[in-house]
Amino acid sequence: MVRKSDALATESVTCLNGALAHLRNIWEEIGIPEDQRLQRTEVVKKHIKGLLDMMIAEEENLRQRLKKSIDMCQKELHAVCQELNLSVCMPEEDCTMLQLEKDLRTRLEVLLKQKKERMLKLKSLKEQDEELCDILCTTAYPIDPDTVPSLERLDAFHEHIASLNVEKGRRRAEFVETKKKIILCMEELDQLPDTSFERDIVCEDEDAFCLSNENIIGLKTLLQQLEMKRGQNESKCFELRNQIVNLWDWLQISQEDRDTFSANVVGSRVKTMQALQTELERLEVLKQQNMKNVIESIRRELATYWEKCFFSSSQRQEFAPYHDDDYTEELLQLHNLELNRLKEYYQAHQQLFEGVWKWEENWKLYLSFEKKAADPNRFTNRGGNLLKEEKQRTKLYKMLPKLEEELKVQIATWEQEHHSQFQVNGQNFMDYVTEQWELHKLEKEREKQERQLKKNKLIEEEMLYGSAPKTPNKRRLNALNTPGKLRKLNGTSIANATPNSTLRCAIGGSVCYSPISRPPLSGRKPGQSVRTPGYSTTKPPRLGLVERNKENISHLNATAMSGASTVSTPRHNLSINSVATTYSEFARELSKASKFDCQSRILNSTTSNIHP
Repeated sequence: MVRKSDALATESVTCLNGALAHLRNIWEEIGIPEDQRLQRTEVVKKHIKGLLDMMIAEEENLRQRLKKSIDMCQKELHAVCQELNLSVCMPEEDCTMLQLEKDLRTRLEVLLKQKKERMLKLKSLKEQDEELCDILCTTAYPIDPDTVPSLERLDAFHEHIASLNVEKGRRRAEFVETKKKIILCMEELDQLPDTSFERDIVCEDEDAFCLSNENIIGLKTLLQQLEMKRGQNESKCFELRNQIVNLWDWLQISQEDRDTFSANVVGSRVKTMQALQTELERLEVLKQQNMKNVIESIRRELATYWEKCFFSSSQRQEFAPYHDDDYTEELLQLHNLELNRLKEYYQAHQQLFEGVWKWEENWKLYLSFEKKAADPNRFTNRGGNLLKEEKQRTKLYKMLPKLEEELKVQIATWEQEHHSQFQVNGQNFMDYVTEQWELHKLEKEREKQERQLKKNKLIEEEMLYGSAPKTPNKRRLNALNTPGKLRKLNGTSIANATPNSTLRCAIGGSVCYSPISRPPLSGRKPGQSVRTPGYSTTKPPRLGLVERNKENISHLNATAMSGASTVSTPRHNLSINSVATTYSEFARELSKASKFDCQSRILNSTTSNIHP
């Protein structure tokens, strides 16, 4: 296939031949001689040849320049690839010089742009690094500013800068926070910055402070010193305040004076410490003037701590100065030492003592519930008190063993840690608890025996003297004292007694008469009238009449043996309000008393019929 350039060249040759032929025709028509035609043709030849030579030279020059450009681009591209740590890209073999030069130049421009960007980024990171190094007083990042860095090196440099910024922020926040604390401590201590370092911290701008490790360490050291000094002042003020409060308590200073002084003396500054020291000196003078009152106050406080620590009487007696009446400064010092020792002892065992106190309170409550449980009057309570009491008692019964077990574990742990025995009232706590339970058991047994003895004694007295209710039925007494009813009763025999009359006797007989305490008819004095059974005395006879009553009993027995219908048997009539502690006992005693009272009245009626 013929290229267009070749066709154009052929056309150019045709044009040139046509032009030369036209020139020859012109010369022929003009009549120019042959020699002149040669000359003119030579001029045309030279002109055309020169023009072509010039054009060839220019194109040759272009070719040379392309070669040079290609060589230069290749060299630069090789160098840039080495700087950027990239592999060299080889051109295609079948491409022309112009295409090759264009490709190399384009590739070179791209790599040069990358190089420029990396160098600019390196320069920026380098400036940030220098700034951060100046602030943090650290060494610069080891990187050559004139060498093109790789992408990995730039990333590492960037991470280093980021870490420095984080460290800067941390140190800045730490510096600001520490600076505030230092200023606050100096204000509380009434202290001004003395050294140049302290002035740089307090007086200078925060951005101007060098955040080096040494300065941060120095900052922390200064704060520790100031806090230590402040802590010493606080401890001193706390100690002074405790001494002042103790002296206030011992000297019985009014609460109004205490509040006035405390409101004006706050904190732990030097002025505050001076004011506390002045007040302490004033109170010391008053203490010397009121030595006896102060020692007595300390003794009361000692007694309080003895109670808190469950000291036994022998342990309390070990402090002999407690009973000394010679109120001197030495005695006061001894009391102060003992009081401080007790306070330290109580603080070291406070958790255990609080547990023991809790057990003591619950134990007292348990004993009170036990006492209420034995009281029959508790059944008369209204408003659900009995139910509430039963719930509390059930809860307490469950809680006491758990509390004892917890205290047992705590005390065992404490004894293992301190290698000593924890004592309450001079003995081991668990032994103390066991002893309390044993004493409670013995007390219940003793109360039970006392109730039984009282009951037996009451039964014996009623068997001997008869019983009388505490609240007699007035209506029943009046009915029994009516003569008509007495006659009716006297005229009625035991055999004619109806069940209803017996029931009325058992239920309505609120006053019980003892036939034993009434002398027989043969033993009455002359002229003495016969007493109506309804007016029989309800009081037990005097001790002087005991022997006579025995005779009366034997006389009644003799009368029964002689054929009389009167039968006198010792009665076991019991008082309803005597020993009934539960409802069942109450019912049994009521039934027994009614039965015996009915029998007594039947016997009295029979006696009246025999001896009119």
